Amino acid sequence: MNILDGKLVAQAVKDELKAKTELLKKAGKSSPHLAAVLVGNDGASETYVAAKVKTCEEIGYISTLIRFDADVEEDVLLDKIRELNEKKDVNGILVQLPLPRHISEEKVINTIAAEKDVDGFHPSNIGKMVQGQPAYIPATPYGVLLLLSHYNIETKGKHAVVIGRSNIVGRPMSILLSQNTPTGNCTVTICHSHTHNLKELTLQADIIVAALGKPAFLTADMVKEGAVVIDVGITRVEDPTKKKGYVIKGDVAFDEVAPKCSYITPVPGGVGAMTIAALMKNTYLAASLQE
Repeated sequence: MNILDGKLVAQAVKDELKAKTELLKKAGKSSPHLAAVLVGNDGASETYVAAKVKTCEEIGYISTLIRFDADVEEDVLLDKIRELNEKKDVNGILVQLPLPRHISEEKVINTIAAEKDVDGFHPSNIGKMVQGQPAYIPATPYGVLLLLSHYNIETKGKHAVVIGRSNIVGRPMSILLSQNTPTGNCTVTICHSHTHNLKELTLQADIIVAALGKPAFLTADMVKEGAVVIDVGITRVEDPTKKKGYVIKGDVAFDEVAPKCSYITPVPGGVGAMTIAALMKNTYLAASLQE
């Protein structure tokens, strides 16, 4: 069993981007600028955004954090996004999800200019990705591909089972793994809450991507020997014995599944770190294209 170390690979990506950013500065050009919008004070969202801002600082990017109260009117938020769209010195825009119920995530995503959509959620970017055209790839699936590439995981001809069909992870992940690319060419099965023979399918899988948001959902009896398991799940589970009052759990029952795997991602320290690294790569690309 080998660990797919997201922290290690993410650091390598950050080191590369930091070196490129320093070259930009020496050439008299501006550093990439990422604007993050946070609505409300959800604990998990606060943590995610803080990590993104910190990473920007580490690699020399400019970052702007814009906060709104949870009861902000939808039009006010959309107007701010339009304002950021027009700012030439802002290269990438992300609005941290989830949003309060009174705000349409669809409207927010559609309002972000496609060329600044470094989260890769805009329909224009999704459409281009589906067709294999250059696009900003959704950060979490992109991070998984970077991880597979770094560890030279063979994907060609493999059977990949993706558990979860969200627009953020599951669907794009299934498309990317099936494409004719160095980290693609898989035969992909996408599963969800209405899949009746899930265990039967996962036992056939050479690669499993668990992205459904249910702690310890994937158990040892669902995984064949030698499988590669990618755990995308990040859920806060209450634990009064911990200082923070909770622990972070993935979708995979790690302790029992890991011994059966050839490779597996830990949680934390796996895909989460890679998501931010991929976001930073998208932001650098955005700055380069806009330059």
